[in-house]
Amino acid sequence: MQQVLHNLKELPSGTEAKDIDLIFLRGIIESPVVRSLAKAHERLEEVKLQAVRNNNVQLVLEVLDSLNSLSGKDAAAAELARILQEPHFKALIEAHDQVAAKCYERPMSAGNSEAPATTSLMPADAIRMIGIQKKAGEPLGVTFRMERGEMVITRILHGSSIDRQGMLHVGDVIREVNGREVGSNPQDLQELLRDCSGSITLKVLPSYRDAPAPPQAYLKSHFNYNPNTDNLIPCKEAGLAFSKGDILQVVNKEDSNWWQARKVLGGATGLIPSQFLEEKRKAFVRKDWDKSGTGILCGTKTMKKRKKMMYLTSKNADFDRYELQIYEEVAKMPPFQRKTLVLIGAQGVGRRSLKNRLIFINPLRYGTTVPFTSRQAREEERDGQNYCFVTREAMEKDIKEGRYLEHGEYDGNLYGTKIDSIHEVVHAGRTCILDVNPQALKVLKTAEFMPFVVFIAAPELDTLRAMHKAVVDAGLTTKLLTENDLKKTVDESARIRRAYSHYFDLTIVNDNLDKAFDMLQEAVERLLTEPQWVPVSWVY
Repeated sequence: MQQVLHNLKELPSGTEAKDIDLIFLRGIIESPVVRSLAKAHERLEEVKLQAVRNNNVQLVLEVLDSLNSLSGKDAAAAELARILQEPHFKALIEAHDQVAAKCYERPMSAGNSEAPATTSLMPADAIRMIGIQKKAGEPLGVTFRMERGEMVITRILHGSSIDRQGMLHVGDVIREVNGREVGSNPQDLQELLRDCSGSITLKVLPSYRDAPAPPQAYLKSHFNYNPNTDNLIPCKEAGLAFSKGDILQVVNKEDSNWWQARKVLGGATGLIPSQFLEEKRKAFVRKDWDKSGTGILCGTKTMKKRKKMMYLTSKNADFDRYELQIYEEVAKMPPFQRKTLVLIGAQGVGRRSLKNRLIFINPLRYGTTVPFTSRQAREEERDGQNYCFVTREAMEKDIKEGRYLEHGEYDGNLYGTKIDSIHEVVHAGRTCILDVNPQALKVLKTAEFMPFVVFIAAPELDTLRAMHKAVVDAGLTTKLLTENDLKKTVDESARIRRAYSHYFDLTIVNDNLDKAFDMLQEAVERLLTEPQWVPVSWVY
């Protein structure tokens, strides 16, 4: 600009330039503002920014290797090692290397079919050095598998150390751990990470996958599970043990075979078998052993041809024995009065005595139905008290139209419980107590009836024998049961438990009628004061 100004002063008159234009141009060049801009431009041109080197992450690792031998002797070396391992410092160095390599965006795939699928999405300089912290003895909660020669993260347990730090994601490829290559055995990598503590440096090829939203599902388990005895689980230490009846919160269903869940009562997240996996595992395991010699037991086949059966209502019990029950989705509800209280049990376990005592003590809260029958009324019987008497034709018509919860025939006469009679008790504001056949549970376990199902289990044979003798000696009954009758009660109770336990909300062993009644009364009282887990179909 100084040279231009000098030339303007010595400009010859023959240039045909107008004097006014030359004066205007000379004024602009001599302006202090323009001179300041020129000086700033010259300063910027003199300074050229250049990266010291492009692989400073590797340089830091080399410095750390050199400091390892000095950290225990020199306090300054130990402090420097700590600074170099800080996550923020590592991120700064990583950002510097990416800027130096001018790697600002992910390029499009080059279409190299021979390269692994994960590496074809990004260049080699997209590899990141990630620092994670691990406490001694604390599991990381991450599992791996080999995919096309790469060690890929397949699962991160919800709430685990890795999940809380948020540095790794499912699909990331692990190349090195503390400068050591990971190899090709996922079990070796698991053991290597398990033995590490403190700061761990990983060389990672990110997957850039978006984490799915965690599911909000609560399940009631209908079986016991111990991961230590499960040969299918990918990592026994990551498994979650639970018992029948536990409520589990499922937090991840990405894996079709292994879900991530935790107990609602507290505890760490772990792996549980999915509904699909457990159904496959139990599909051919019979729930009740066939002792008749016509079935398949322990892999041995009988030559007797089995009859093919269609599903008939009268044969419900035969099919219920093989019903698979794994999980039941439930929802938490505030305290409320159930519409029905269903007492299930074998004949002679005391269901009717418990029902009558509850109604006698609190007739305003509890009621029951009056059974229908097609037989003629006796002299001392009144219609609507012990029985509702109808014609056989009318009862058969209502049975055909599905108006009976259950029905049967005895001594040539029909007996049954009408569904409308249950609704009448409920509409009166009372809980309807039912002591029905367990096959009726499939109809009752719905939002229409909202039952609280209590299984009254028979005690051991010796206890049942002593209880029956005490009742007979006290003159409370004149019905004498044989030893065969008592055994039949115990066996029938066990069969009902095996086939229908997934319907039960409570099991009471009736080895003492007074104690059993107290337990039953306390349980139904808690329904009015404590939240309840009910099938999700009752709510939504």
